[in-house]
Parts: sequence; C-alpha cells; structure tokens
Amino acid sequence: MSTPSSRQQSFFFYFNLSSSFFISFLSFFTQTTFAAQNNEASILFSWIHSSPSQPHFSFSSWNNIDPNPCNWTYITCSPQGFVTSISIQSVPLEIPLPPNLSSFHSLQRFIIYDANLTGSIPVDIGYCTQLTTISLGSNSLVGSIPSSIGKLQHLEELILSSNQLTGKIPVELGNCKSLKTLEIFDNLLGGAIPAELGKLSSLEVLRAGGNKDIVGKIPDELGDCSNLTVLGLADTRVSGSLPASLGKLSKLQTLSIYTTMLSGEIPPEIGNCSELVSLYLYENSLSGSIPPEIGKLKKLEQLFLWQNSLVGSIPEEIGNCSNLINIDLSLNSLSGTIPLSLGGLLELQEFMISNNNVSGSIPSSLSNASNLQQLQFDTNQISGLIPPELGKLSKLTVFFAWQNQLEGSIPPSLSSCTNLQALDLSHNSLTGSIPAGLFQLRNLTKFLLISNDISGSIPPEIGNCSSLVRLRLGNNRITGVIPREIGRLKSLNFLDLSSNRLSGPVPYEIGGCTELQMIDLSNNILQGPLPNSLSSLSDLQVLDVSTNQFDGQIPASLGRLVSLNKLILSRNSLSGSIPSALGLCSSLQLLDLSSNQLTGGIPLELGRIEALEIALNLSCNGLTGPIPPQISALSKLSILDLSHNKLEGELAPLAGLANLVSLNVSFNNFAGYLPDNKLFRQLPPADLDGNAGLCPASRDSCFLGSDGRGGLPRTENEVRRSRRLKLAIALLITLTVAMVIMGTIAMIRARKALRDDDDSELGDSWPWQFTPFQKLNFSVEQVLKCLVDANVIGKGCSGVVYRADMDNGEVIAVKKLWPTTMAASDGYDGDFARSSNTVAGSYGYIAPEYGYMMKITEKSDVYSYGVVVLEVLTGKQPIDPTIPDGLHVVDWVRQKRGGIEVLDPSLLSRPESEIDEMMQALGVALLCVNSSPDERPTMKDVAAMLKEIKHEREEYAKVDVLLKGSPAVDTKENKNSSGVPATSSSQPARQMYPKSNNSSFSASSLLYSSSSTPGVGLK
Repeated sequence: MSTPSSRQQSFFFYFNLSSSFFISFLSFFTQTTFAAQNNEASILFSWIHSSPSQPHFSFSSWNNIDPNPCNWTYITCSPQGFVTSISIQSVPLEIPLPPNLSSFHSLQRFIIYDANLTGSIPVDIGYCTQLTTISLGSNSLVGSIPSSIGKLQHLEELILSSNQLTGKIPVELGNCKSLKTLEIFDNLLGGAIPAELGKLSSLEVLRAGGNKDIVGKIPDELGDCSNLTVLGLADTRVSGSLPASLGKLSKLQTLSIYTTMLSGEIPPEIGNCSELVSLYLYENSLSGSIPPEIGKLKKLEQLFLWQNSLVGSIPEEIGNCSNLINIDLSLNSLSGTIPLSLGGLLELQEFMISNNNVSGSIPSSLSNASNLQQLQFDTNQISGLIPPELGKLSKLTVFFAWQNQLEGSIPPSLSSCTNLQALDLSHNSLTGSIPAGLFQLRNLTKFLLISNDISGSIPPEIGNCSSLVRLRLGNNRITGVIPREIGRLKSLNFLDLSSNRLSGPVPYEIGGCTELQMIDLSNNILQGPLPNSLSSLSDLQVLDVSTNQFDGQIPASLGRLVSLNKLILSRNSLSGSIPSALGLCSSLQLLDLSSNQLTGGIPLELGRIEALEIALNLSCNGLTGPIPPQISALSKLSILDLSHNKLEGELAPLAGLANLVSLNVSFNNFAGYLPDNKLFRQLPPADLDGNAGLCPASRDSCFLGSDGRGGLPRTENEVRRSRRLKLAIALLITLTVAMVIMGTIAMIRARKALRDDDDSELGDSWPWQFTPFQKLNFSVEQVLKCLVDANVIGKGCSGVVYRADMDNGEVIAVKKLWPTTMAASDGYDGDFARSSNTVAGSYGYIAPEYGYMMKITEKSDVYSYGVVVLEVLTGKQPIDPTIPDGLHVVDWVRQKRGGIEVLDPSLLSRPESEIDEMMQALGVALLCVNSSPDERPTMKDVAAMLKEIKHEREEYAKVDVLLKGSPAVDTKENKNSSGVPATSSSQPARQMYPKSNNSSFSASSLLYSSSSTPGVGLK
C-alpha cells in the first residue's frame, strides 16, 4: 500500500477538522434548542400549576416528565420545536397570564379566551415580536392595555373584549401596521379614541363599544382606515357629530354607534358607503332630517334610527334600498307622509314609525311589500282609510295603528292576513261594524278597538277565534247581545266590552272562558240576573258589571272566586241580601255594591276579608240593622261608604278602622256618640248628615272617649279636676320636649365628633356614589327623601325595597341594603361593571356561574338585579318558605311560565294598565336571570328596556273615582293614572323576546318583537 501524498494528508487533516467543528456546532445547536424548549416547558408547567386548585383535567399531558411542550394539549410548535401557538378556550383557569412571555421568541398565536384569567397583561408581551394573534377576550383581566403592544409589527388580531381593562386606548396601537382586527369592547376603558388609529390602513374591524367612559369626538382620521368593514362604538359616551370622513369607507358593512351622545345631523356622505348592510344609530341625539343619500345604499338591510330628534319627512329615496329588511324610525319627530316607494321593497319585513308626527294616509302600495311582518304606525297623525289592499300581506303578524286619525270602516280584507297575531286600531275614528272574517284568524291573540265609533253587533263568528287572548272593544257604539259563542274562547284572559250599548243577558256560556282574569262589561244596558257560571272562572281577578240593568240576587257562588280582588256591581237593580259567601273571597280588595236595591243586614262575614284595603261601598241601597262588630277587623280599609241606607245602632265598630281616609255614613238611622279619633274629628258634617239620633260632631261632648263615657262633665269638681289634669299634662309635655331637644343636641355633637374622627382617618367623609345607566330627571337627594317606612313595598334577604315618587312625577323602586349586605358587597360600585373573584352578595342573589367558575362579572350583577326585580314583583324572597318544593324564586317563576299568578296578590289590585307594565318588567327580569351569562342583557340594555315599557293608560274610571271619595259620579271616559283622558293603547315592548303567539303582555312573551331592540347591533 502506498503512503498518501502531502496534499492528501493535508486534505485529510482539514476534513477531520471540519467534521469535528460541524459535529460540535450541531451538538451545540441541538443543546441550545433543547434548552430553549425546556425553558418554555418549564415556564408553562409552572404557570398552569400556579393556581391553588388542581389544573383542569385537559392539562393532564402537561407534566415535567415530558420536557417537550410540543406534545402537550393546546400547544403547537415549529419544526424546530419552539412554541408557536398557545390556544386555550373556555377552560376555567383563574390564574394570571404566564410570566416571562418574552421567552417565547417564536410565539405567533396567543389565545386564552373565556378562561377567567385574572391579573393584568404583562408589558413584556410586546417583545414577542412574531405575534400575529392575541386573543384574551371574555376574562377578568384588569389594568391597562400595555403600550408595548405597539411594537408588534406582525400583529393582525388584537382581541381584549369583555374584561375589566381600564385606562386609555394606547396611541401606540397606531404603529401595528398589520393590524386587521381590534376588539376591545365591554371593558372599563376611558378617554378619547386615538386619532392614530387612522394610520391602520389594513384595519378591517374596530369594536370599542361598551366602554362607558370613552368620551370625545369620533376622530376624522378613522375615515383613512380604507379597509374597515365594521365600526362599533355603541354604548359609550362619544359625542359630537358623525364625521363626514366616514363616507370614505367604501368597504364598510356595519356602522354601529347606538346609545351614545352623538348629536348633529347624519352626514349625507354616508351614502358613499356603498357596501353598508347595517346602520345602527338609535338612542342618540341626532337632529336634522334623514339624508336622501341613504337611498344610494343598495345593500342596506338594517336601518335603526329610533329614539333620536330627527325631523322632516321620510325620504322617498329610501325605496331605492332594495335589500332593506328592517326599518325602525320610531320615537323621533318625523313629519310628512309615508313614502309610496316603500311598496317596492320586496324584502322588507318590519316598518316601524311609532311616536312621530307622520300624517297623510297609509299608502296602498305597501301591499306590494309582500314579506312584511310588522307594521307599527301608532301615535302619529295618520288619517284617511285603512287600505283594503293590506289584506294581501299574508305574512303580516302585527298591525298597530292606534292613536291616529283613521276613519272609515275596518276592511274585511284584513281577514286574509292569515298570520296576523295582533291588531290594535284603538283611539281612532273608525266606524262601521266589526268584520266577521277577522274572527276566522286562527293566530289572532290580541284584538283592540278601544275608543272608536264602531257600531253593529259582535259577530257570532267570534267563537272561531280560539287563539284570542285579549279582546278590548270598549268605548264604542256596539249594540246587540253578547254572543254565546264567546264561551268557546278557552284562551281569553281579558274581556273589555265596556261603554257600549250592549243589551240582553250575559250568556251562561261565558263560564267556558276558563282563563279569564278580567271582565269589564260596565256602562252598557245589559239585563237579567248574573249567571252562576261566573263562579267557574277560578282565575278571575276583576269583575266589573257596573252601570247596567242587572236584576235578581247576587249569586252566592261568587264566593268561590278566591282570586277575585275587584268586584264592582254598582248602579244596577240587584236585590235581595248580600250573600255571606262573599266573605270567602279572601283576595278581595275592592267591593262596590252601591246603587242597587239590596236589603237585609251587612254580613258579618265581610269582616273576614283581611285583604279588603281599597274600598267597601254599600251606599244607596236598603240595608238595615247595625254595623256588625266584625267590620272592625278590616284594619287595612281605606274607603268605607255606607250612606243612603236604613242602618241603625252606634258607630263604635268603626272606631278601630285606623287606616280609613274616607268615611260616609250619612242618611241612615245611626244614633249615639261618635268614636273619638282623628278621622271622626275631621269628618265633614255632610258625611254624618241624615242621622237624627247621632250626636253632632260640632260638639266635643259627642265623642266617645276610650273609657266608654261621653257627654259633658256632671259636677263642678269634675270640671276643676279636668283643668288640673290638663295643666299637669301640659307641663309634662313641655318637660319632655325640652329633654328631647337637649338629647338631640347632645347626639348631634357626639356624631359630629365621630365624623371628625373618621375624616381625620379617611381624609374626607364618604360621598354618595350615584352612577345612572341613563339620563335621569331626578337627583339622589330626591331618592333619599323617600326612604321612609311609609314607602316600604317589599323586604328581602338583603334589604328593603321602597317606592319613591320623584318631583317630576316618575315613580321608581329603590332597594336599601342591610348593613351586612353592604359589607358583603364591598368592592362593588354603582356602574355594575366591575368584577370580583370573591362572593359579593347574599345567598339567593348570586349568579349560578359562580358555582362552577368562581367568576363574578357585570352579567352576574345583572342576574342579581333580576332576582331583586322578581322579589319586588312576586313579594317572595329568593329562597322563600312559601314556594313549593324549596324552589328558588327564579325557578318558580319559570315553572309558572311567568304568568300573572306569580305577581304579589297585593299588586293585583292596581289598574290593569299598571299590571301590564309589571308583566313586562317581569319579562325583563327573566331575561336578566338567564342561566347563561352571555344571553343576559347588559345593565344599560335593561335600563333601556324598562324605559320603553309603555302602559296602556286606561284605568278603571270607577276605581279612580272611588279613591277620590266620589262614588256616585258617573264617569264613562277611560283615564290614565294621572286622571287625564287616555291617549294611547298598549305600547309594545320593543323586542325583549322573540315573536310569540301570546299577546297578553305576559312574561313568556313581552308582546311582539320590534327591531328597535336595546342592544341590536355590534359594540
């Protein structure tokens, strides 16, 4: 074998040296990579085990035995073994973000969403220079958004929504030149929207709504974000006008800036946003007219401009928006007429212009919009006829045109609207008869024609409308008899035929309407006896047949109506005695049998009706005998009228009725002394007239003292003794007053000293923090003045609920927490937007999600608020011993399907219009207590929904008169709670629930949907 040459030897040596170097480098690189991997694994392992509780089972693969995190769940690595993605969603963690994020040099996607993360966002996240996605939404993060995020040049998505982040939006975000999505909605951010965001030319989605402290104007520079498709700034305090520069956003699809403080006019440049699909600008202070340039938006589907201050007419050009589905322009000051061009909108489903000043007639061309489901024209100045062509709208479910100036007859063609659920044409000047075909509509649940000039008779076809729940035909000129076919309406719960010209008997078949809760047949010329079948209406709460010509005896079977709280039979020709069985009506709060021909005595059983608190009126009859002593048990009674009878005996049984505010016993045969109490001392002589044997109230000697003696002192010694006694009492009172004044002064001084001590420790005394969710017309001082015992309307586990009458006439409910509750709630403030990881509230009020994720958020507070509303409305505590099977009040109300039976019986005596409001509020409460936090409305939305509830503004005129102490006045005009003529029919709640077949204002259906939903649109 020959030896290698020197060149070969040199090459061999070089090769060996190179090989050794490569192997050493490879070994070093491998060790470095492994060390980096091991460091990432160590950080992640330590992070997931930083919680005092065991990690979620899905982290079982995260262990220090396997140092390679690439094999772990939720982790993705690069080919070189570095972590490139952390993606954890909807897994409860309850720990802060990982420390040392800057160690993850290759991290591109950082997603920890809906995991109850706590703590703040670390500043070193800005050193993860490869990041393209940061998604930390729906957690409990606090602190500010780090300005270091502005260094991330590759960042495309930044999602920090639904946390508790504070501070300002960093101007440095304008440096993230690749950013496409910025979602920071539903936090506690404040300050102005940075103009620097206008530099983000790639930005497609900007959502910063739900931050109630964001203020200032919308920067003009946002118009430079040429790729923007979604702009959401709703539920903030941005002000000023809409920038005209937004018209440069040619790709914009959604503009959602509702419930803010926007003012000024809608810029006509908005018509240049040719891709716009949804325009949500409701609940602002926008003025001026609707720009006709909106007609250029060919792709527009949703147009919500309700509750602003818009004026002028609805532009005819709106008919060019051929894809429009929903239009809601309600609650503005629009005038002019309804555009004829709307008939060309073939996709249109909802058109709502309630509460404006629109005039003219309803255009027949609307019938061409064949997909229409809702037409709401109520509370305008629309006149003319109802077009028969509307009968072509086979999909129409709701037609509201009440409170207008419509005339003519109701077109029979409306019976072709086979899907119609609610028809309200009240408060117009409609004439003619009720078309029989309307009662062939199998889905009709609500039919209202209150206060028109309808004549003719009620068609017997009414029995075919088996779906009918609410029938109100009051205050018209309807004649004929009540058809017996009405007994086939098994779902009917409200029947109002009052103030018409109906005659004949009440059909026995009415007992078949087993769901009836209210019957008003007053002010007609009905005759004959009251049918015994009324006793089968076990849910009946109000029966008013006053001012008719009924005769015969009062059926004793009415005593079976244990739910009845108002029984008004006045001004008829009823005879015989008052049935003692009425004493079984344990819920009765008002009983009016006045102006009949009743005889016999007052049944002692009436004294057993403990609920009787509004009025007992037996006047203008032929009653005889004494007042039974049992009447003294009616301790809650406010009004008692026994005048114009033949009653006799003494008035002593009335001495214990401490709650009476009105009493009339005139024109009877009473005798003897008067009870010595404040009421009788102040009673007008007219209320005692016509009782020859009664000692006159003008003489002190006529008042029966507590010792049972009355009249003048008999001897001079007694006179002298009386004077001495009075002098001694006067001296004693003077001494007592002086001691009280001195004691008060001492207490004030002591409290001042304590307050000074507190101030020295706390700096200043604690001020009231009052954060309203809407613009209010009253102050916190007005609220505080109402927190007195006389205003208590309910008590719960956590405090007392008061009725508060504001100076402007508004009535609100206020809950004053017990001191222990306030201590438990430490850390909460009035804006309902902070969250905590500790239990903040009383048992029964805590949201269910606390049990499985220990997370208290804004939506948890909404749940607690819903429980409080249920507590007020039902009169039951959250955990109440009277609720069967130990159910929580939320579950109990759901089990009852939110029916009227869940209301506190003491509330059922309120006017029907107020009960409607309560049922709508009950529906809002059920939304608040949804078991899913995401499905609950925000507190701002709750306030908006409650504000939108409009009652029907019709009370029982007779009840109103009774409360004023003038039962004999014949009042035919429906009145609202202010005593003024009613001006509207039932205002619908604005889409709190989806559409339903129930129109009874029950909690299971807050009537009919309207697109003007608080919260419709993006934030």
